[in-house]
Formats: sequence, C-alpha cells, structure tokens
Amino acid sequence: MSRIDSLERIELSQTNKKILYTILWTRLCFIEYSAANNKNREPFTMKTPLVSQQRPEDENLGIGANMAYGLQHVLTMYGGIVAVPLIIGQAAGLSPADIGMLIAASLFAGGMATLLQTLGLPFFGCQLPLVQGVSFSGVATMVAIVSSDGSGGFQSILGAVIAASLIGLLITPVFSRITKFFPPLVTGIVITTIGLTLMPVAARWAMGGNSHAADFGSMANIGLAAVTLVLVLLLSKIGSATISRLSILLAMVIGTVIAVFLGMADFSTVSQGPMFGFPAPFHFGVPTFHIAAIISMCIVIMVTLVETSADILAVGEIINTKVDSKRLGNGLRADMLSSMIAPIFGSFTQSAFAQNVGLVAVTGVKSRYVVATGGLFLVILGLLPVMGRVIAAVPTSVLGGAGIVLFGTVAASGIRTLSKVDYRNNMNLIIVATSIGFGMIPIAAPNFYDHFPTWFATIFHSGISSSAIMAIVLNLTFNHLTAGNSDQQSVFVAGTERSLHFQDIAALREGDYFSGGKLYDAEGNEIALVGETFDDHAPHPKATNKTDSTRVSSV
Repeated sequence: MSRIDSLERIELSQTNKKILYTILWTRLCFIEYSAANNKNREPFTMKTPLVSQQRPEDENLGIGANMAYGLQHVLTMYGGIVAVPLIIGQAAGLSPADIGMLIAASLFAGGMATLLQTLGLPFFGCQLPLVQGVSFSGVATMVAIVSSDGSGGFQSILGAVIAASLIGLLITPVFSRITKFFPPLVTGIVITTIGLTLMPVAARWAMGGNSHAADFGSMANIGLAAVTLVLVLLLSKIGSATISRLSILLAMVIGTVIAVFLGMADFSTVSQGPMFGFPAPFHFGVPTFHIAAIISMCIVIMVTLVETSADILAVGEIINTKVDSKRLGNGLRADMLSSMIAPIFGSFTQSAFAQNVGLVAVTGVKSRYVVATGGLFLVILGLLPVMGRVIAAVPTSVLGGAGIVLFGTVAASGIRTLSKVDYRNNMNLIIVATSIGFGMIPIAAPNFYDHFPTWFATIFHSGISSSAIMAIVLNLTFNHLTAGNSDQQSVFVAGTERSLHFQDIAALREGDYFSGGKLYDAEGNEIALVGETFDDHAPHPKATNKTDSTRVSSV
C-alpha cells in the first residue's frame, strides 16, 4: 500500500471491507456468547487502569537534595532541641558530663521520633514533613517536679513522662476525631498564632540568646542577625531555584563565616569531649512514679496533643494535602509512643517543632523524605557528640536573623488561610479577633497567669494552646451550636460590608427596580412601600449605577 498523508482519506477495497466486517461480526458473537455463559461474571467492558495521584509529601528529591534540605531543618531546630535538656539538667543539678549526655539523648530521641512520624509504621506516624523534638510546653512543670521535695527528683520526671504519655496514647482516638472542628477559620488562627508566638524567640536569638551575657542585645549581635536576614532575602531573590530553596542554610553558613572573622564564633569546644557516644538506657536511673508528678505531666500531655494536632493540620494546609481523622490519629499516636520511649534514654516529651513548619512554608519543599533525612542527622548527632558541638557553635544571632523570616512566614501562611474564610453575616471576624488576641496575652504579659492554678497556667501559658482552645470553643458556639443565634448581624461586623436579609427581597419580582428612591415594577408602575418607614435622617435607597436605577433581573 502506498504512503498517504494525514489529510487524505483511506479508501478500502471491497475485499478489505469484507474482511473487516467478518472480524467485527466474529468479535460480536464472541462477546454475546461469553455474556450468555458467564452470567455471574462481570460484563465485558473496556477498563482504563486508574493512575493514583502522588501526594506532594511523597516526592523524593534524591540523596543530595534530601541531605541539603534535611540539614537545613536540623540547623533550624537545633537551638530549640538542646535548650530543654540544658534547662532541666541545670535545674536538676546534673554535672556537665551528664548534661552533655542529656543533650545527646534528646537529639537521638528526636531523630527517632522524626523517622517514626515521617516514614510511619502501621497505626503510627502521619507521614508528613514534621520534625519531632523535646517539647517546650513541659519545661515549667518538669522544673517544678525536680525542685519539689519528696517528688523523686530527676527520675520522677522520667516516670511522669512515661505514665502521662501512656495515658495520652490511650485517649488519642478522641483527638483524632476533631478534624471537623478545625475548618480554615480555626487552622488559620492557629497557624497565625504559631508564627506570632515564635517571634520573641527570634528576637532573643538575634540579641544573642543568653540574657545574662554581657553582650546580650549589643549592636554587634543584632547587626550579625541583620546581615543574616539580608543574606536570606538576597539569596531568595536569585533566579536559581536551588539556591533560593537553600537560602536559609546558605545564609547561616555565610553568617557563621562572617562571625568567625569578626571573632563572634567560638569553635574551641568542638575538640573537647568524646567523638562517639551511644545514649545508654536508664543512664540517669530507673524512673520512679509519683501521682502528683503524673497528674501535672498529664496537663502537659494534653497541651502537647493540642499543639501537635495544630501542627499536623497546619503543615497539611501549607503543603496542600489531605489530613483526615485517621492520619491525625496516627500522628498523635506516634507522638505519644515517642514520648513513652524517650525517657528510657534520658529524654522527655516529644512533639512537632513549629519552627520547621515555617521552614516548609518558606522553602516550598514538601517532601517528607527531606525531613526524614533530617531525623537521620539528629540520630547521628546523638551518636556523634562532636558533630553536635560543631552545630552548637553556630552563633545564636545567626539563627535569629534566619528565624525572623521563618517565623514570619508561618504567620503569613496563617493569614493566607484566613483569607479563605467567609466573613459575611456571621461572627467569624470576632472569632478571629478574640482567639488571636487571647493567644497573645502570655506573649505580651508572660506573668499574666502567675496567680492562677498551676494546671490552668500550664495550659494557657502557651499562646498556641490559648488561641487553639478559644478558636475551637467560639467556632462551636457560633457556627455549630446555632440555636439561639440572632439573624441580625453583630454590631462588631455590621460595618464590614453591605448586606441584605433574604426576607427583605423575597417579595421582589423580575423586572422590579429602584429609581429616585422609589420602587417600580417592570411596566413602570410605582409599588407602595409599607411597614417600617425611613428614618428622618437616613438616606432613601438610591441606585448607584449610571442610569440611576437598579433593576431586578431575577429573584
């Protein structure tokens, strides 16, 4: 057969047509025979295989990118993860060597918890890019436990964490079913509050970190933070996508190099101490269990569950992936299981780090394998204290400059989520205002809850928990329990935009229109207005279009 182009019609000979008809007839008979003799089987159909859509968090960027971005996550949260063991170790009167082991144990436990959360096991792990580490929410409670007489000291902290985490593990099914109470209204409030509550951390880092140091808040420290901030912005502006995504890490490296030349970085302690050390189980003694300590720690666990729920939902919103009750429950169970095992090696409650939620938002890297690589780095740091000492030598001011962008991005992500909320004829605006304002109280006045009961202060001293609880309660009150709600707009939001109730226009017909403050039908006949009269000082309804009339096209 000769070659023809696509614009020509193919002419079939009579013989070819007969062959084609024979093939089609044979195929039809075969299908009818199969259907008649296989009534219990599915009818013959052409099925197209379904192609599963890859979740954004399942993207694997390769070993090199995973290591680079994973290291960036470690640098972002390293200062926070070592702060808690430093504070608790000093309060418990541990020796410097034991405090070093406590830090190594926290790094090791945080890395293992991160691997569990990101990679997941059956029923454990939400498989989202969340970095796990020692939770700040329990610092005050643990210091109180170790400082009180007859509580068992440091071993009682470990026992309380194990028992309270077990209780938390048992109640996770309750928390995993609250996703319907976290619409964009609530998640936007929580994400915004996370960013705002972290800004004081960035400010303290920029000032030097140690408030008792002589150079705390000096122009040198703040200037180094400002240089790091400018570097982040400049590197983000560069056309290369790779450099832009690594802007935080590169800015921190360059900032550290600048600090070395200015004499503001000290790496002399890197060579001090062992090169390798495995966190020995029960190195700090066998955990003891005291009722008062366990009850106090249960409050901390409740706060941790609320914060972790908020972080899981927040990162799901940021990377645009689905988080249902099952996935939330898996994440909470991983949190509690990690918190139960961590005290065996000398660490404490584990939860997601909000700082790294900001890093996911600012870099746009959504892969959970990147964070899993960061978790592997944390495990290595826990086994190789020398590497931890290198990272610990990064000046705190450098972290502060990068933190301004990171934490600000979290707040901006929350504002973006809140922009999706409908504020018409409801109380959503006042819910946002009250919840964020309530969450800012412990940030603006850290001593606000000093005279409240300890359990109450433990919960509401966290701005994240305060705003989350307030947002949930107000959302339930005004948007779910609607009985008794007024159909009139609240005075707080009445001026936000013009709106009409349906009953105000239900009697209008197609073609009715306003002109000159009077209502007319489609034929131009004036319609009498009855009922309430206009206030003497209120303007009569006037049309705002060019023809000085407003016509109803359809109702």
